[in-house]
Amino acid sequence: MKLRIILYSIAALLLGAHFFRAGSVAVATLCLLTPWLFLLKRRWSLYLLQSSAYGAAAVWLSTAIGIVELRRQFGQPWLAAAAILGAVGLFTVVVGILLNSAAIRQRYP
Repeated sequence: MKLRIILYSIAALLLGAHFFRAGSVAVATLCLLTPWLFLLKRRWSLYLLQSSAYGAAAVWLSTAIGIVELRRQFGQPWLAAAAILGAVGLFTVVVGILLNSAAIRQRYP
């Protein structure tokens, strides 16, 4: 259980840093506050955590596509950026899947 919370918190921190770098301080703050939903032992909070993880993966995929397109237009190397953002997106999807385990669902009635 603790490992899943730690992994989710890392994913939220990464997404918060992404939005902070883009200048969206309010969204970055919201990203950093989402792990606190683990303290609420309600099923809806678990659904909100899962959906935010999958939404974060969509943000990473969208960002990767945008950066790859931009770099290809200017003839710059794009493979490393695609690999890094793809790995972060995959990590975030795995975190969302881990929140669907039986152990987690038992703690959130």
